[in-house]
Amino acid sequence: MAKKLDKILVIDVESTCWQGPPPEGQVSEIIEIGICVFDLKERQRESREGILVKPTQSEVSPFCTELTTITPELIDAEGVDLKEACRILRKKYESQQRVWGSWGDYDRRQFERNCKNRGIGYPFGTNHLNVKTLFAIKNCLERELGMDGAMELMQWELEGTHHRGVDDAWNIARLMSTLI
Repeated sequence: MAKKLDKILVIDVESTCWQGPPPEGQVSEIIEIGICVFDLKERQRESREGILVKPTQSEVSPFCTELTTITPELIDAEGVDLKEACRILRKKYESQQRVWGSWGDYDRRQFERNCKNRGIGYPFGTNHLNVKTLFAIKNCLERELGMDGAMELMQWELEGTHHRGVDDAWNIARLMSTLI
């Protein structure tokens, strides 16, 4: 399938999480997919969206809500199943034809695990950019930084709420703009 090289999809996922290990019978699942479309010609962020996803093998814990601000009630009211979220990525964002990036490799691996566990087709192509590693290389850092540390290094304020996928994707795309 031909690649479309006019835009990069910047993806950040939030997943169910706990203070310690998962409770028995629960696994970490995607609960938000943050998407920022980065226009390569204009070298700027074009749009953003957050897709809330209903977990099927876990619950949103109080710890998770404190970290992300995502509540079980919000997921119940606005969430879609992962299959529908992947369909949106493929149809609306043409995710299988576009290069996509995330801060580190967690988001890619989490998508692979969650899709495999549910028997859902992986929504992305093979071209993934690890923006975290590229940022460290470009800035001659001895080690990779968290997204908030990279924003601090650039002397930029975080836009939105940290650990909300939609806002983190927006901030990651801004950091990525320094690499292109």
